[in-house]
Amino acid sequence: MNPKGYAVYLAKRIGQAVLVLWAAYTVTYVILNLLPKNVEQSILVARGMQEAVGDPNAIAQVRAEFGLNESPVRHYFSVLFAALHGDLGTSYQYGSNVASLIATRLGMTISVSLLAVLLAVVVAFALAFAASYFRQKTIRAILQSLPTLSVSVPTFWIGLLLMQVFSFWLGLLPSIGQTGWKTMVLPVVTMAIPVSAMLSKLLMDGFDTVMREPFIVAAKAHGFSRRSIIVSHVIKNGSLPALTMLGLIVGGTVNGAIVAETVFSRQGVGLLIQQAVQNQDFPVVQGVVLLAAAAFVVVNLVVDLIYPLLDPRISHTAKEV
Repeated sequence: MNPKGYAVYLAKRIGQAVLVLWAAYTVTYVILNLLPKNVEQSILVARGMQEAVGDPNAIAQVRAEFGLNESPVRHYFSVLFAALHGDLGTSYQYGSNVASLIATRLGMTISVSLLAVLLAVVVAFALAFAASYFRQKTIRAILQSLPTLSVSVPTFWIGLLLMQVFSFWLGLLPSIGQTGWKTMVLPVVTMAIPVSAMLSKLLMDGFDTVMREPFIVAAKAHGFSRRSIIVSHVIKNGSLPALTMLGLIVGGTVNGAIVAETVFSRQGVGLLIQQAVQNQDFPVVQGVVLLAAAAFVVVNLVVDLIYPLLDPRISHTAKEV
């Protein structure tokens, strides 16, 4: 790809990324404002001022403090302007800056999420390789049925099952906790299983498609082993659909984190947004949604930039744009 074409392509992708972030923030704001809510009372209760819940003066003071007395449109532009300057507002529940609050929880969620994605990728490639390598119909049928079975099981049920077996029955791993590598094992596996199921299904389909290509038939005719064909040709060419899905999955790890952190009581971003929804802490909800959208955008931008390295035809297409 020539430098000019690459610059145009990158500028278009960045523009699309900005549009996605704005849309995510706006849609979240609209939905939260359409929900039936009692924000002022929730704030007073969070501050330990239950006796002031019915006090009009206290309610008016809270509304003025958080800009709730503005019209929805004016309040939207106020919070949007602040967000553009890095200010995500103040948490109704905790009374602290939303950006700082998310930052204190982010490290724990990122560590578990990255390990889960890494484990999912390894398992998915192993299953897809095995399904392509073995020729026995029974083994292939079993391997190809595993992703469907894993996807059909709810994530929270997987977490509870793992907790029951490895924590309560065998006593090998703690069911809750924040410190030590053992406390991360069950949340990581819980998040990795559904991700690996989706990736392995796409990889299996992609590998099967590539295995029927003429150049694979030619490689077999030249005497290359099945293993070398899969490693040298099939994996690279059959991974593109899964790479796209991986970008979507990484950007959506907040969903898995909510379940895993709730089940295993880990104080991360997932549990934070779950509590924020329960307590109508809308600035925190918007902040976490914006964070998830940013992760989605960044990962998919990286995936788009990697595509031409895996498939040169994409580079030729980009040159023509």
